[in-house]
Amino acid sequence: MRRTLPSSRNSFRTLKFAVAVFSILVGASSIALAQTSTDTSSHPSTLKKLQARDELNKGVKAFRKARYDEAIEHLEEAEALDPDLPMVKSYLGVALAQTIVPGLDTKENLDNAQRAIDLFLEILAKDPHDVNSMKQIAGIDYSIKKLDDAKTWQKRVLDENPKDPEAAYTIGVIDWSLAHENLTKALLPTGVAEDGEGDANAPAAAMQPIKAQNGPLVEEALKYLSQAIENRPDYDDAMAYLNLIYRCKADEDWGNAAARKEDIAEADEWRTKAMAARKARAEQNGTAAPSRQ
Repeated sequence: MRRTLPSSRNSFRTLKFAVAVFSILVGASSIALAQTSTDTSSHPSTLKKLQARDELNKGVKAFRKARYDEAIEHLEEAEALDPDLPMVKSYLGVALAQTIVPGLDTKENLDNAQRAIDLFLEILAKDPHDVNSMKQIAGIDYSIKKLDDAKTWQKRVLDENPKDPEAAYTIGVIDWSLAHENLTKALLPTGVAEDGEGDANAPAAAMQPIKAQNGPLVEEALKYLSQAIENRPDYDDAMAYLNLIYRCKADEDWGNAAARKEDIAEADEWRTKAMAARKARAEQNGTAAPSRQ
């Protein structure tokens, strides 16, 4: 059985999340701008602060129109004029994050990623409990394939808010990605195609190391995906990844036909639950349910 990813929404849902975060920050900046616009003092420092807020406002407008390079220019100018301008580092970090191409290892791409991360680290240095900055760093690390670092930051999010379903879900997604990569590498030299049901026909030399490699990943994924569903009972994407991770467990149980059968039964059950949850949501929203495995 071919393993199909639940949806293209996972990762990252990055743009959607960033826009939502930016919208919240924009409201705050609008208030700040309104509060300072009545100050007409000619003092140089005051003028610089007003110019900074003007650049901030221009950066926000450019971001809303998805003109990220332009937004970055204005936001960098705002930070240069007034480094203490509230939330300017968050704005600039989010804008930089939108220029990052997932999986691209060019120097420019990685430099932009590190610049954004550094800005969020500056925020965290002043406020170690800033969940938005933690999530942003996790998203950037995921985009540049620093998956272990992304997991670490999502766990920090859960330290702040154990009921955050997205953070728990993302840890499960990463664990599945790593486990699936291990299996793919193991099977590649054998010429055996992955069947999604424990790969009973694969040679022992390829499958026996999988238990040691994937055991901790499967265990962690089961824990966090279950946690995600506990905190969001209709979380269909988390259910879909439980389907996938139980198929990884079937590979881990290679050589034990009874255990492998139980794993596939669990996988099928979670796949059915995921489809039912999607259908229920689609009916509630008045739209057609997507036909995904």
